[in-house]
Amino acid sequence: MVNLLPLVLIFFVFYFLIIKPQKSKEKEHRAMLNSLAKNQEVVTTGGIHGTIVNVKEKTVTLRVDDNVKIEVDKSCIAYVKNVQGANQGV
Repeated sequence: MVNLLPLVLIFFVFYFLIIKPQKSKEKEHRAMLNSLAKNQEVVTTGGIHGTIVNVKEKTVTLRVDDNVKIEVDKSCIAYVKNVQGANQGV
């Protein structure tokens, strides 16, 4: 029993330092993706800056320039830009 105590302690340390923060970050990102709306400025994981034109179930259409629209997966949205231009979720 004494030999298992260090392994249990290591597991708890990993859980509270790595797993729990990652799960909460994932939950925040999922909530952000569910709240995407038209005319929000976003940045994709590939670094593309654009304005949301249309939101579908799994994809988002972004306007990246005049007469240039691209469709990306919702999961590729890294963060929504604030009105002041500062990053929100990085």
